[in-house]
Amino acid sequence: MDNEENEVIDLTEILSAVRQHLLELIFVTLAAALVGFTASKFLMAPKYESSALMIVNTRQDVNANVTSDQINSATKLVSTYSIIIKSDTVLQQVIDNLGLNLTYAKLNDTQVMKITVQSDSPEWARQVCEQIITVAPDVIKEAVEAGSVKVISNPSLATEPVSPNIMKNTMLAAAVGFVLVIGIIVLQVLLDNKINTEEDVTKYLDMTVLGVIPQYDQGGKKE
Repeated sequence: MDNEENEVIDLTEILSAVRQHLLELIFVTLAAALVGFTASKFLMAPKYESSALMIVNTRQDVNANVTSDQINSATKLVSTYSIIIKSDTVLQQVIDNLGLNLTYAKLNDTQVMKITVQSDSPEWARQVCEQIITVAPDVIKEAVEAGSVKVISNPSLATEPVSPNIMKNTMLAAAVGFVLVIGIIVLQVLLDNKINTEEDVTKYLDMTVLGVIPQYDQGGKKE
């Protein structure tokens, strides 16, 4: 029973160890945050996003009354249309129209999703997105004869990057540094089996302390 009690983690001891290493904890946390900020600000290439909205219809007669069945069918067609938009039929024509020095596979590596393009150049992202919504409707109508697509929102030129998230990366790096130091302190406490104070004698040896002999240095100063 005594051994089991001694193996229980003493939170008071851990908190005391944290207070003793408080400066190191603050320093490492701030240093990690600085590393995260620097990497996000200067080492990671910013990404700009341009997007457009297109409405999907199950029939080309947009003046007719729309039923719930047609809305459900149109919803199911969205996934089909997205595959067509990302196909070489659409993207190769985009490359040709813009005169891009890219292959279809390379252009498809950009994050094109729901007519959204991300690039390190805001103008490049806007041009590609604009060409996609220009080319895609005709290709979709030809591939899916019962459907139609209409552009309801044109792509705009992005002024602020969407990534990297500097604040998020900074906070994440600071949290990693904080947890790392706390983990090292807890590990040191758990591995420390030495008798350092008179309280340790009572706690671990179950003996009463009769007296304490102070240690003095050569100058007579008490250590």
